[in-house]
Amino acid sequence: MHRLESLVIVTPALAQANNGNWQTAHRWAQLLRPAYRVALAQHWQGGDEALLIALHARRSAAAIAAFRAAHPARPILLVLTGTDLYRDIQTDAAAQRSLQMADALVVLNELGLRQLPAALRAKAHVVLQSCTARAPLLRSSRQLRALMVGHLRDEKDPQTYWRAARRLAGRPDIRLDHLGAALDPALGGEAEALAAALPAFRWLGGLPHAAARRRIQAAHVLVHPSRMEGGAHVVIEAIRSGTPVLASRIDGNLGLLGAGYEGVFEPGDDAALAALLARARDDADMLARLSAQLSPRAALFAPEAEQATLRGLVAALLARPTPP
Repeated sequence: MHRLESLVIVTPALAQANNGNWQTAHRWAQLLRPAYRVALAQHWQGGDEALLIALHARRSAAAIAAFRAAHPARPILLVLTGTDLYRDIQTDAAAQRSLQMADALVVLNELGLRQLPAALRAKAHVVLQSCTARAPLLRSSRQLRALMVGHLRDEKDPQTYWRAARRLAGRPDIRLDHLGAALDPALGGEAEALAAALPAFRWLGGLPHAAARRRIQAAHVLVHPSRMEGGAHVVIEAIRSGTPVLASRIDGNLGLLGAGYEGVFEPGDDAALAALLARARDDADMLARLSAQLSPRAALFAPEAEQATLRGLVAALLARPTPP
């Protein structure tokens, strides 16, 4: 009987983190099975796997170096996160070594390749993440319900969302919810204080993924104000749920939403975000217009599309001739 080749996915975050890295690693393991035997690990344990998939150039640098030392001819596939692409590979020596050692690089949005040094782009590939399609849930016509889904940390820039909420304090017909755990305790304190002071704002803390997905389906609009993103899964979940998105104008968002998408604002510009939210409530056509812009892109994020791209990339790496 043919024995399946074994792969290991190393991710700095496992299930308890409930973050984007974990969601990517867990989903990729499912998409690669049953064609391969797949293990998930936070650190590489010195196994005999045919291929290493590593998430995060800097935080998985030790696993990449150890795998290369133990298996000089076996392929390494490196998935670049937002902090990799838009920060670490510019300045961090360990992240830069990971780029050089990897046989293939993956970026998670259509614009990610332009952040890489020109010499490395030939071994880089775009793999768009996926999720199942969901129908929108019933939405009230009496109020606009905005939702941010993102843990409380600087890269997600929750404060821009909160400042926009303060600007809209005189609009009881606009409600703002925020889902996400307080990874930064100081930001958690700010969220609690804002919720106590502003009846239209709710901080709901960290919720299980299934509950977060239902809230995305029920929201009129998802707000994603991040400073840096590799390709946020919550944006993809909104697109696949028929929920319009208001997002910061950064490559990690534009590379998912598409060129010319109307619902963007400059990073940190809470006044522009507040104005977009007010327009979404006051302009009867705006949300429908945003949905129409996103609808043709939904198929790009179908699980079968991600699986085909990912399996093709892994198969090509494993089929490469071994150097003498």
